[in-house]
Amino acid sequence: MKEDGRKSGGYGISRRQLLAGAAASGALLSTAVAQTMAASPRVLKFSDHEPLGGMRTRFLKDVVFPAIERESNGRLKIEDHWNGELAAAYDALGAVTKGTTDMGTVVPEYTAKELPLHQVFKSFIKGPVGGQQIDFFNRVYSEVPAFPAELDKNNIVQLYFGIGYPVAFFCNAPMTSLDELKGGRWRSASFWHLDFLKNAGATPVTMHWGPEIPKALKAKTLDGLMVNIDSGYMLKVHETAPNVLVSKDLWLGHVYILAMNKGVWNGLAQEDRDAIGRATKKSYETLGAVMEESFDRQLEDLKKAGATVRVLSAEEVVQFEATTRYADVQAAWAEDQRAQGVADAADAIRKVTSIINDIMR
Repeated sequence: MKEDGRKSGGYGISRRQLLAGAAASGALLSTAVAQTMAASPRVLKFSDHEPLGGMRTRFLKDVVFPAIERESNGRLKIEDHWNGELAAAYDALGAVTKGTTDMGTVVPEYTAKELPLHQVFKSFIKGPVGGQQIDFFNRVYSEVPAFPAELDKNNIVQLYFGIGYPVAFFCNAPMTSLDELKGGRWRSASFWHLDFLKNAGATPVTMHWGPEIPKALKAKTLDGLMVNIDSGYMLKVHETAPNVLVSKDLWLGHVYILAMNKGVWNGLAQEDRDAIGRATKKSYETLGAVMEESFDRQLEDLKKAGATVRVLSAEEVVQFEATTRYADVQAAWAEDQRAQGVADAADAIRKVTSIINDIMR
């Protein structure tokens, strides 16, 4: 007779019981592992070249990233790195393209060779204001396939648009109008703006963005800056160039693309992609109001710091637009791009112009 009930190891447990117990333990262990895995979020590494502190970076940290984690029910978690810890501004695109970081803030202006069509946005004098910029960029990406195709070519996927503040002119001498650009030495980072300054009669200057700018303004080897209001504000340019002319209609066209490596994006479950989409859409709902409030506060802070701030009239902006001959600059750029093999540059300008005109109508 087979002794199925014989003892095992002297502890009063049969072999059948031992095997059954092992199977049950294995099942419990598998369940525990599965539960642990389900409870462990997918950590996405993020890189930004700027320090955490300005409106744009705080909005990502305090609004966008929590929304992604919330909408994914905790399945996704953002590991954020700031101030170029993982990649400097000019290296950000490459870091996301290669997968050095899962996500990153990509500024097209810093990678004109890789993202030539994205340079078009800064080629306009007037453009959408505040939250209108969100509608503008969403329309461009949905109506002009060449733009998302350019990102796809660089192995990245756009998740969210961070938008910029208007252009301001900071001068170290009293300045009553933009006519006084003539004869002065003015710094800008954008190749478009350098041409605009030249057409306005100024001597355009290229200079690294840093403490050397206030020094040059103080020494009067530089007369002023054409720059987005928040950059001038954060660098405290007003301490050496306290005369400020600004207008919300002077569109900078600066976009900060929150991008994800395409392989990482494709590896996410559809429910997590949908969660990111919901999170960014909900974040956009408050971005316009936050930017408006932040813009007004910056002007007030500049005035409190002793700067003379004047908001340009609509007529003055139109006059400056004509002075810069921006359409001629665009046409020359498009022809140069065509010679370099970017055949659709002129078409991109036409389509973007149409969308801008429609939004601002």
